[in-house]
Amino acid sequence: MSSEPLPSSEACERNKHPILPILSGALTKPALVLEIGAGTGQHAVHFSAHMPWLEWQPTDRPEYLDGLRARVRQEGPPNLRPPLELDVRSKAWPVSAVDAVFSANTLHIMSWPEVEDCLQGVGRVLVPGGLLVVYGPFRFEGRYTSDSNAQFDVYLRSRDPASGIRDFEAVDELAAAEGLRPVANHAMPANNQLLIWRRASL
Repeated sequence: MSSEPLPSSEACERNKHPILPILSGALTKPALVLEIGAGTGQHAVHFSAHMPWLEWQPTDRPEYLDGLRARVRQEGPPNLRPPLELDVRSKAWPVSAVDAVFSANTLHIMSWPEVEDCLQGVGRVLVPGGLLVVYGPFRFEGRYTSDSNAQFDVYLRSRDPASGIRDFEAVDELAAAEGLRPVANHAMPANNQLLIWRRASL
């Protein structure tokens, strides 16, 4: 029987390698990790395979689930859970308590109200002491980190005016409202950042 054709992202294939050592350094103990916007599943498979002490829960919107499920079936290790449907706008997320939340290249695709919903949802499910890890392009103090990011932002907004590269300070304000404080900001290849927030312990 032939394998199902799998969706693929060149960006995921490139960035999964530099993300892994930082992620594995932050998530050193057994934990349940919720991935928001798992997309093609390349990150989910790679990270769960290299961090077998984690339980990895991929999620995405309905239109992306078929391809995501196919990859998890074909390539997923035992600690990679079957994908769940998650729209960040929903007030009822399919998990109730997780030790960490990971999301890559999603906040600049969401509208700002969706970013707000996403951070509020993280606040509902992330346990005290838990981590929020976000990968993607950001602006800092209103400035892009590169000319290419400025051009990328123009492209994003031309395609969907509600999308766009987010200001770190605005996202950090949303995180702070959920009891999260920034603990790391890693510069990554292709002018991206890997940002980590920790929720205060009880």
